[in-house]
Amino acid sequence: MADDSTFRDSGVFGSYVAIGDSFTEGVGDPGPDGTFVGWADRLAVLLADRLPEPDDFRYANLAVRGRLLDQIVEEQLPRAKELTPDLVTFCAGGNDIIRPGSDPDDVAERFERAVADLTSVVGTVLVTTGFDTRGVPVLRHLRGKIATYNGHVRAVADRYGCPVLDLWSLKTVQDRRAWDADRLHLSAEGHTRVALRAGQVLGVEVPADPDQPWPPLPPRGTLEVRRDDIQWAREFLVPWIGRRLRGESSGDHVSAKRPDLLPL
Repeated sequence: MADDSTFRDSGVFGSYVAIGDSFTEGVGDPGPDGTFVGWADRLAVLLADRLPEPDDFRYANLAVRGRLLDQIVEEQLPRAKELTPDLVTFCAGGNDIIRPGSDPDDVAERFERAVADLTSVVGTVLVTTGFDTRGVPVLRHLRGKIATYNGHVRAVADRYGCPVLDLWSLKTVQDRRAWDADRLHLSAEGHTRVALRAGQVLGVEVPADPDQPWPPLPPRGTLEVRRDDIQWAREFLVPWIGRRLRGESSGDHVSAKRPDLLPL
C-alpha cells in the first residue's frame, strides 16, 4: 500500500520529472532571476544531494500554471514518459475540482487512467492530495469536494503502489505565512515545507522538519484583518474571477520552464 510518511521501496533517484499546474511550477516562490522555484525544484536539490556525484542528477519540470487535468495528461504526460525518469511527481486535478459543477468522482477516474499510464513506464510515481482549504476564503466551501477527491487519490495510489504526498495533513501550511499574498499559492517558506515533506515520503533524510511550528505572531485587530481582506479582494480575487468569466487562464502563453532532463 502507498505510505504518506516514508516510501519503503525508495531508492536513489538519478532523474526526476515534475508534472502539474501552478503548484508544481512553483508560483509564489520567485527566484533571483524572477523564474519561479517551488517545491519540486527544491525536492530535486534534495534528491541530487543523495548521489555520490550530484552533477549526475537530471531534472525536468513540465508544469504550467492554470492547467486542468486533461491538459496535463495531453501536454505533459507523453513528454514525461518519453524522458523515462526514475521518478515522476504527478499533482493534477485541483483546478478541475475548484470549477463550479465539477464532479470529483469523474476527475478521479481520469486521474487514475493517467496514473496507470505513467506507472507502466516510470518506476516511481508520487501523487499528491489537495490542501485543507478551511482557512481559504474563496475555497472554504469546496472543502468537502477536495476531501472526496483526496480519498480517491489515496485509493488510486494504493492500487498502483504510488507514494502519497499528503498535503491535507501538513498542518504547518495552514499558517498564513505559508501562502503568497494571493492566498492561492504557497510562499517560498510554504514551498520549502512541502519539499521537505516530499523528501520524507521518498525516504530522503531532510535538513529540517516540515512540521516545525512557526514563531508566534502578534495578535491582529478586527480592523486590520478587514483591511487586509479588502485589499486582497481588490488585488487578487476580482482579477481571478474575471479570468474565469472570460475563459482565460493564467497559463495562457506560458510554456514549461524546464522541458528537458538537465543537471541542476
